[in-house]
Amino acid sequence: MRAIYLTKSVDGKTEAVIKKLDPSDLPTFEQNGVTVDIDYSTINYKDGLAITGKSPVVRKFPMVPGIDFCGIVKSSLDARWKNGDKVILNGWGVGESHWGGLAQMACVSGDWLIKKPDSFTPLDCMSIGTAGYTAMLCVMALEKAGVTPQMGEILVTGASGGVGSFAVLLLSKLGYRITASTGKTSQHEYLKSLGAHEVITRESLSEPGKPMQKERWGGVVDSVGSHTLANACASTKYGGVVTACGLAQGMDLPLSVAPFILRGISLIGIDSVMANRAVREAAWKRLADALPTSAISSIVQVVNLENAINEGGRILRGEVRGRVVVDVNT
Repeated sequence: MRAIYLTKSVDGKTEAVIKKLDPSDLPTFEQNGVTVDIDYSTINYKDGLAITGKSPVVRKFPMVPGIDFCGIVKSSLDARWKNGDKVILNGWGVGESHWGGLAQMACVSGDWLIKKPDSFTPLDCMSIGTAGYTAMLCVMALEKAGVTPQMGEILVTGASGGVGSFAVLLLSKLGYRITASTGKTSQHEYLKSLGAHEVITRESLSEPGKPMQKERWGGVVDSVGSHTLANACASTKYGGVVTACGLAQGMDLPLSVAPFILRGISLIGIDSVMANRAVREAAWKRLADALPTSAISSIVQVVNLENAINEGGRILRGEVRGRVVVDVNT
């Protein structure tokens, strides 16, 4: 099997290479291990951090990165899964503390897998991946909190990235009016093609702002954090809801309590990594119901394992639009 293989040099630098491994090298689970032949994986922001070593997301070395994969069960110690089952994995620390999906095979806990929706191909599933699944979790959180299209504009930050692209697409199909924020002027037409009614510059949100600003947003999907999230909260309407699922600008949150106690807004954290099976299955069912496969193709580019290493750096530099899917078998 071939895999992207991460090691740490004596001077602390992460080194990423394509390496041939024996399937016996895979970590094992005595109780419920499931070995999967992988069809496709992806490059997410966290994978970029792992491959480049820009942030210590990898908990131990050597490591095979890749927080996503879709494939077919090869063997199983878990009664819930049998040979030939088509499965998806998102998160669970895979690619960080446990060998992940940027390889031709993986061995994982059966607890971490869900069934592939019948209406999606393996390529569709990884075109959506953790990014689309996370976007759907944000949409579901907004709906659960009572945010309706009648409450006004929904702000999507980091909109030309994977989570942002799917958030724009999903929310627009549900009838919301979307304002997309991006730092890429070249992607305005792309975002409008996904359903954004307006596109604003990243700079309008990314600098320090007043603790209370003009009310504008009925809801927010934020994948950026830091000043962007703070400004989004400061300009959310009375009773509005902000969902936070990323930290591309930073982990800090220079925020006042004013919007919470004077406008009654809510800030909801979205975790896709450790969400339970019921939540995952509900999100993927909604994705299968809401997304015709024809709507996905414009968001995706497909690369092989060798090119995936380079894509890890590009995604951190903000040079990637939408989703990067990795065909691990080419």
